[in-house]
Amino acid sequence: MDPLTLLREYTIRNDLHKIVRIGDDYRFGNDYTFPCTIETAYRSKHVQANRYTLETLINFITNHHLKHTEYIQQSRSLRIPAVTLPDRKPLLDYLTGKTASSDSIEFLKFPQSNDTSVPVSVSAGVTGNEENVMSDVRVLENQNPIELIKAAEKPLKDREAILFCKNRDFYSVFTAALRRDEERHRAESLQRKDGLVAKNRIDRGYGGGDEIGYDGGPKAKMHLKGSKIGEGVPIILVPSAFSTLITIYNVKDFLEDGVFIPTDVKLKQMKGSKPDCITVQKKFSRDRVVTAYEVRDKPSALKPEDWDRVVAVFVLGKDWQFKDWPFKDHVETFNRVVGFFLRFEDDSVESAKTVKQWNVKIISISKNKRHQDRAAALEVWEKLEEFMRSRSH
Repeated sequence: MDPLTLLREYTIRNDLHKIVRIGDDYRFGNDYTFPCTIETAYRSKHVQANRYTLETLINFITNHHLKHTEYIQQSRSLRIPAVTLPDRKPLLDYLTGKTASSDSIEFLKFPQSNDTSVPVSVSAGVTGNEENVMSDVRVLENQNPIELIKAAEKPLKDREAILFCKNRDFYSVFTAALRRDEERHRAESLQRKDGLVAKNRIDRGYGGGDEIGYDGGPKAKMHLKGSKIGEGVPIILVPSAFSTLITIYNVKDFLEDGVFIPTDVKLKQMKGSKPDCITVQKKFSRDRVVTAYEVRDKPSALKPEDWDRVVAVFVLGKDWQFKDWPFKDHVETFNRVVGFFLRFEDDSVESAKTVKQWNVKIISISKNKRHQDRAAALEVWEKLEEFMRSRSH
């Protein structure tokens, strides 16, 4: 099966969510597997007549709703070659079934064999079933080469089938891995804080009247990158209500790994008490300098000096979320911090009616297409980093 034809079939059937990337391969359900960088039959008319790779086409069709500038930026962040602007519409029309063909398509042609001899393994031992065997051979001789390749392919197991083992429970392994990952991030955060404390003491001659406190309190004089106003690690606030998509339970998966996991699912995976604070970093970045952020969901527990460290908030869309905040109104609030409202793309307009009156970035994700979460998380990071740069000047 040609990968371009197969991708078109999956697009028309709305089965793109069944295309899963495993390492350097794309798996189409349980049927076919192709290398990510395999060249397809669709040839660009504007980039030295290059053929688009399967990776490029899948990234395009899953993100065609983005503006071209946003799509180019998203493709660059993933280091995937992008579809050119002139190729976008004809390619989209073909993949979605609006057009049946395109002059940009040039399927690879297999050489036709003139050898019609019967294989030795078939002809040498013909006995009572000679007529049936010869009939099968004639069918093979006249069959399309693509069909012969399909007949020889063997479907691979999907990831659920590979992980299935009788009398084996992976839940304990998974929770242990989550726990170790959380401990590692906590240790890294403490090491960074200790390093900043030590450097500040050396710069000041150590032991003077301006000795820095470990709690980032009034004595602290250091300023982290992007935190000119506040002192210490920047803070992101999330709602404590379960009615919102982002909570302190799933914010780490979304911001660090670019995967949205519903809060109720995370609660089943996690053990122990609810964390008061989570540390997150931007993992999927080519930048060497990585800023750590604290994520909290209890504004009432913040000290007055902590509010200068608050740089972002995920909003519920309810006024009572800001009841105990030290700012006089929504205008001042979203001038001091950057706001995000995460919603499902097919939710009613009413759900974002209040938020649209605020200076808040509205970000939509799919309920089922998890491969699109990464682009949404990148939107958050880009807006947050832009805000942090503006505060650092």
